[in-house]
Amino acid sequence: QVQLVESGGGTVQTGGSLRLSCAASGRAFPGAVMAWFRQAPGQDREFVAVMRWNGGTTHYADFAEGRFTISGDIDKETLYLQMNSLKSEDTAVYYCAARTGWTLRMREDDYDTWGQGTQVTVSS
Repeated sequence: QVQLVESGGGTVQTGGSLRLSCAASGRAFPGAVMAWFRQAPGQDREFVAVMRWNGGTTHYADFAEGRFTISGDIDKETLYLQMNSLKSEDTAVYYCAARTGWTLRMREDDYDTWGQGTQVTVSS
């Protein structure tokens, strides 16, 4: 059974940076497409960024464009999210997710494997 484990969260000041990691473990690679989502207190989980391993095609939510970068190391089976110029509204639990299809998707229902999440807190 594939498991995803996020790390790299923490507390950072406004304008700072963090790099999140999502390591896959198990007998099979988690999926052709992997994504990051986030959930702030009292809000629904929302899409952040997605990447297809084959070719590296990416897509970002508007709020992430230009500040966040999704990438991966297929040999390490690890997905990353580099977050720069962080704002207080970026405070949330960040989740990585995987799906077996090849199409980039932005809905959480399209993903079948999830990590447990890592907390990111941006303080002013």
